[in-house]
Amino acid sequence: MGRLNEDRRVRIDDALRSWRQGDCVVGAQELLFRFHPDAPISEDAVAAAAAHGADAAEAEVRGFAVLTQTCDLVRRCDARPFVHVSPLVEVNAERLDEIRRGHRPKHAFIPGTARHRLVADLDRVMTVEKAVIADWTRCDGARNDADERRLRLALMCNRGRVAFPDDFGSLMEKLRRRMSRKHDGHGDEGRALRALREIRVRAAPSWLATPVEIAFWFIRDDSTDFEGRAWHEHLERWLRLVPPAGRFTSVDGSVLTLDDLTAREYVESDPLDLDHLSARAE
Repeated sequence: MGRLNEDRRVRIDDALRSWRQGDCVVGAQELLFRFHPDAPISEDAVAAAAAHGADAAEAEVRGFAVLTQTCDLVRRCDARPFVHVSPLVEVNAERLDEIRRGHRPKHAFIPGTARHRLVADLDRVMTVEKAVIADWTRCDGARNDADERRLRLALMCNRGRVAFPDDFGSLMEKLRRRMSRKHDGHGDEGRALRALREIRVRAAPSWLATPVEIAFWFIRDDSTDFEGRAWHEHLERWLRLVPPAGRFTSVDGSVLTLDDLTAREYVESDPLDLDHLSARAE
């Protein structure tokens, strides 16, 4: 086999011209990955090591979502030959809604595959050449500008999660345990937690300072028709689980909507996520 000829290059570029970030191929696919033959961890790696004594495995997946930016997808394949893809995995309806809201940064919501409850598993990424994509049947991922923004935000959150200081993790432990336990419940508090679109926290003057004042913003989804115990009652309960300690001399919080939060408050705060809150349980 020689280098890619011009006719084939043109066909590949033409095929990729309609692809956009977030588009998918749905159907049986194989995810390739490396592992250490003396210490396989995942089930697929253990099976491959036992069967072949190899250091690479193929995992069966339900399809792939394209992560590469659209501007790079449509460039000539001989200039930008590679594309990043993540496997599609099936989740239950409740988890799908959490991912849609951005509460699970391990995954990305893909509107085009939502009817199958398939989401992108961002913990696993594979590199393929564009000629592979050219042979796939494209499934629309994002349907409009809002969908595209949601996907970009999911990708940023997955790679940009904050490494909070250890002492803040200890401070958060009781609240983390309660939210992880209550979030999926059928009670009033569970419904309140599911009505939150985001939890943000600000450290003033900084995470490295002494002393530090902590402010939580529990941002509720204003499109959710939540009826139950007053929000201030939930807020008081949550804040009681984060009492000032050590260099964290003040802990405050509010429940509000995005319209209530200033742009400065948003950019000076960091997101908490349920993957972070339940890290020890998952």
